[in-house]
Amino acid sequence: MGKAPIRTICKVDFDRPASEQPYLHNRWHPDIPSAGTIKDGETVKIECLDWTGGQIKNDDCADDVRFIDLTQVHYLSGPFEVEGAQPGDLLLVEIMDVQPLEDRPWGFTGIFDRRNGGGFLDEIYPSAAKAIWDFEGIYCTSRHIPHVKFAGLIHPGILGCAPSAELLERWNKREGELIAANKLDRDVALPPEPMSVHAGSADPQLTEKIGREGARTIPGRPEHGGNCDIKNLSRGSKVYLPVHVPGAKFSVGDLHFSQGDGEISFCGAIEMAGVITINFRVIKNGMANLGLQSPIYIPGPVEPQFGPGRYIYFEGFSVDEEGKQHYMDVTVAYRQTTLRVIEYLRRFGYSDYQSYLLLSCAPVQGHVAGIVDIPNACTTLGLPMDIFDFDISPAAAEAAGVQKRDMGRCAFETGKTEGDVRNVTGRYTERSFGGGLTYLRK
Repeated sequence: MGKAPIRTICKVDFDRPASEQPYLHNRWHPDIPSAGTIKDGETVKIECLDWTGGQIKNDDCADDVRFIDLTQVHYLSGPFEVEGAQPGDLLLVEIMDVQPLEDRPWGFTGIFDRRNGGGFLDEIYPSAAKAIWDFEGIYCTSRHIPHVKFAGLIHPGILGCAPSAELLERWNKREGELIAANKLDRDVALPPEPMSVHAGSADPQLTEKIGREGARTIPGRPEHGGNCDIKNLSRGSKVYLPVHVPGAKFSVGDLHFSQGDGEISFCGAIEMAGVITINFRVIKNGMANLGLQSPIYIPGPVEPQFGPGRYIYFEGFSVDEEGKQHYMDVTVAYRQTTLRVIEYLRRFGYSDYQSYLLLSCAPVQGHVAGIVDIPNACTTLGLPMDIFDFDISPAAAEAAGVQKRDMGRCAFETGKTEGDVRNVTGRYTERSFGGGLTYLRK
């Protein structure tokens, strides 16, 4: 490095549909043709579309979010073969830099309609909505969520190596069993889907096979990482990825300018198109030598700086909004934690949908505080006070009262000026939303 320009191995084209670009794909499958070769020890630049392939526009209407085609996503750059990588090795991926594309200095956060994607709180907030964010160097602001400004912790939402044929079969089997056993009134996993499959430069016959067999890119998976949406996987981070096929067949995408822990609205980061600079190194027999079955990572030194006394932490427990008790259900607890923050911000003039979007993409800190004290798990969410240009602290509210401001509104679909808010009272049977043993929402 330093003696020659860093090679750009993949460039994206916004004037061409994502489904026609040979360096992109939207399924995991070992037979997707390689998009290029990287030397062991080499650093390269990789351009990425936003995860929707350019379906979301920089405007003040959420029709694009409401009617997004989720059979297309994610569009990943790759797969790239790394010389010398073989099954059983580890691929050490060091993230040197991540930046938005110079001619696209903006991103978006979305809440999907419950009938098309949904999100963590979609039973209460079922409507589609979005916020557009403008990038100003390391900072971002939004016309849809005013009086907020913060530095981005830029990172890839997705990186991973291709599964082997045997591993792919295992994924499809176990996720198919979950789908077959589902008693919830919602999708719990997504099976292979031939519609809108894009397999890079594959010919029609191979593309058809990949459509039948290929794993969807929506979830992360323990054997290879994938869509983990870890906000601290930023510049300077090192990720150790298991290799399952010759050449590793590494792919990356779903770049985020910022994200809160949990990415709760599903399209909840500040999604962006950009370029990521990565150094690759093969660690021979790394899986056995380090005893790894799943990826590990070491975070880099870059992170927004908020002092420990500059967060308000909210608590949530395994008791839902009706007062029903659940057994050690962390999902119920974290839902309650986020609802407490939404209630708190409501007094300053933010709508529930604005707060839902903000908690998805701002650098909030989510933690599991306790998972041993039956019957309640306890989770916390830390909201940094310094992202606001006014004082939201309890002390300020106690001293001077709360001033409710005109916060405008986020973008909704055509004909709507606000999102629906539902009362979920009485929707219970034997299991919980999070898969616990008490109640099921329908």
